[in-house]
Parts: sequence; C-alpha cells; structure tokens
Amino acid sequence: MQWHSPSYLAVICLVTTAPLGQVFAKQYLSVDEVKQVIFSGEVFTKIDIEVPELIKEKMRKESGVRYAYQQKHIWKSSQGSWLLIDEVVGKHEMITYAVGINNKGQIHGVEILEYNESYGEQIREKKWLEQFKGRAATEPLRFNQEIKNITGATLSSKHVTNGVQRLMVLYREYLSRI
Repeated sequence: MQWHSPSYLAVICLVTTAPLGQVFAKQYLSVDEVKQVIFSGEVFTKIDIEVPELIKEKMRKESGVRYAYQQKHIWKSSQGSWLLIDEVVGKHEMITYAVGINNKGQIHGVEILEYNESYGEQIREKKWLEQFKGRAATEPLRFNQEIKNITGATLSSKHVTNGVQRLMVLYREYLSRI
C-alpha cells in the first residue's frame, strides 16, 4: 500500500498527539465547602500573615516540598481550629488540598479541592485521607510509613503527604503561637 497523501498524515499526527494536550482539571470543593466538610458549623476568619523566612526554610527542610508556600489561604475559627489550603505538584500538575487542624494541634481532616492529573484520583478516597486524622503536629508524617502509598497514584500520594507535613510544621512552629 502506497500512502503519500499529506492530509492522511496530518490526521494521524493530530489523532495520536491530541491526548497529550488534554487537561483533566477537576474542582471538587470550594473554600466555603471544604470549611463545612472538615469543620461543620465552625465560623472562620481569614488570617493575613507573613510567614518568616526561618519558618519557611524549616517547612522546606522537614517536608521536602520545594514549591513555594503561598501563605494566602489561612483561616482560624473562634474555637481555635485552623484551616490551611495549599498546593503541591502531583506528577506534572498542581493538586490543591486543605488541612484542618483542631485546637489541640491534631489533624481534623484533609480534603482534595482540585486535582489536575489525568490519573491518580484515588488520593480523594476517604480511606486514604483518613490516615491523616488525629495526627499531631509533633508527629512526623512519612510516606510509606505512617501514610501508606496508593498504587497508581504514587507521586500524588507522596507529594500530598509531604504537603500535609509542611502545613503541620507551619502550625507547630508558627500558627500555634498566634
């Protein structure tokens, strides 16, 4: 079979390369929704702070997360609970997640707000997220030790675990004193 038509070649190239450019962004929860999912009934006030460089360096060192912490998504409730929203890189794309810390310095809940990867959504499963509950800010959160891996979502689960560790360092070293 002789195939010389450039139009067929163009169609084949388009069909075989189109999936590479697809984006699978999925927003699951808004900020207001995640407040109610993690802390039903609590009222939060946005806190504007400037995290000192010394604390940011400690966060990087203890978590291994190199992506800069944005420090613009911090809320505190009248009961002393904290809600922190952050982002980490999954495999290629950003994952937005929230960590709720109760007034005793323990994780009250972790939720995924937005997931942009084409696979690995299993990190949204309740069973995996429940592993974080009750962990204190003084405890390490080590991937494949305290927090188990998810096959097929290894990088996403590792990076979210490291991100939660980063926020717990922020709480322990800075927010718990405010």
